[in-house]
Amino acid sequence: MKTSKKLSWRHLLPGCGSFKETSPPPNIKKQVIKKQNSLMRLSFTDISNSTSPLSPEDLSLSLVGSNLYVFTLAELRSVTHNFSSTNFIGEGGFGPVFKGFIDDKLRQGLSAQKVAVKLLDLDGLQGHKEWLAEVIFLGQLRHPHLVKLIGYCYEDEHRLLVYEFMSRGSLENHLFKRFYASLPWMTRLRIAIGAAKGLAFLHETEKPVIYRDFKASNILLDSDYEAKLSDFGLATDGPEGDDTHVTTRVMGTQGYAAPEYIMTGHLTAKSDVYSFGVVLLELLTGRRSVDKSRPNREQNLVDWARSCLNDPRKISRIMDPKMDGQYSLTGAQKAAALAYQCLSHHPKSRPQMTTVVEMLEPLLNLKDEHSETFVLTVVALENGESEKVNKETEAVKNEQLEPIKERRPHKHHHHPHHHHHRRHRHRGHLSKSVVHSDTALFTKSPRRRAQGA
Repeated sequence: MKTSKKLSWRHLLPGCGSFKETSPPPNIKKQVIKKQNSLMRLSFTDISNSTSPLSPEDLSLSLVGSNLYVFTLAELRSVTHNFSSTNFIGEGGFGPVFKGFIDDKLRQGLSAQKVAVKLLDLDGLQGHKEWLAEVIFLGQLRHPHLVKLIGYCYEDEHRLLVYEFMSRGSLENHLFKRFYASLPWMTRLRIAIGAAKGLAFLHETEKPVIYRDFKASNILLDSDYEAKLSDFGLATDGPEGDDTHVTTRVMGTQGYAAPEYIMTGHLTAKSDVYSFGVVLLELLTGRRSVDKSRPNREQNLVDWARSCLNDPRKISRIMDPKMDGQYSLTGAQKAAALAYQCLSHHPKSRPQMTTVVEMLEPLLNLKDEHSETFVLTVVALENGESEKVNKETEAVKNEQLEPIKERRPHKHHHHPHHHHHRRHRHRGHLSKSVVHSDTALFTKSPRRRAQGA
């Protein structure tokens, strides 16, 4: 029997391949019907543990009531102008993402809107199981801080997902990419709170969900900088009954995964809390979780910053200099102390995500503003002699002179010039590299500068 050649997304345009779908065993159908009758969320574990794939018809049946639309490949080709390169907006571990526009005539009840269409790359790092996880979880879970899945395409070997379009792109771009304006302090806080609410919802739902891949690139921002969690390909059902954890193959992204999960494969909701602590630290410092371009002692963000997080006197040392000191010092201290708790080596010592939300929200009401100071040396000419006058002033946002942090003079040293000294930081080590996943549901142009909220 002749077998069909495996096609990647790059071979999608000439036409569709085909293969014979096998129906799932009867016990899977019974589980689907049982879940529907009890009005409980369909468990991803029930589906993924099946030895046979779920057919398109049975998948559609299992998601009745989810308000998901089932699109054809031809329709999504039309929506994206035949997956035109001009509509290409990114590519992650799952596959490429294209911008599209859905007409209100395409489906009854579906309003005209911009969408992001993600294709499964059959030669990529992820596969049908990750695609199915996104459909099962986002097809049944709805929350203001989860990206909305509009529909999907399950046609022959092709797997596509259709999401709402997130116009501001990812948090990762705003924090680390060139040509993006620095996010103001209050915007960073709101993003942290929104992402925390999304995680708290997953952890507190009737059948808890462990997100497992919480990171800056998976936090997308809408036009109002509201944060939404995306990319549920690695999400999994949490422990049930008397179980304290789920044992899984270690997957996630280097620098974000909890150390106990990397060491043992034991996954809990507290693993997500650790990852949240890493992202909160990125929001505070403007640094990546792992940055090999920095000196060895600074490459791992958590190791570099940990000693400063619980010491209010040291917080200003690690704060993102791009904020120009325009942030609440008290708020920064409290946020850093919370990050310290989330990053505890002991999972049980980390707070619940509902507690994290409760601790972050009051910080929005803090009005104190921290400003860097600098020393300005003025040379005045009077009677042919030079007189140096030192004036200390507040650095404000519209100052034309670059702020220089005030330094204490060295004892027994009166040289008029300021010397720069490197601070000694603890040496950190990098965690083992694990499987990466990523997504992009946004515009690819980095030249649009974000306007501070």
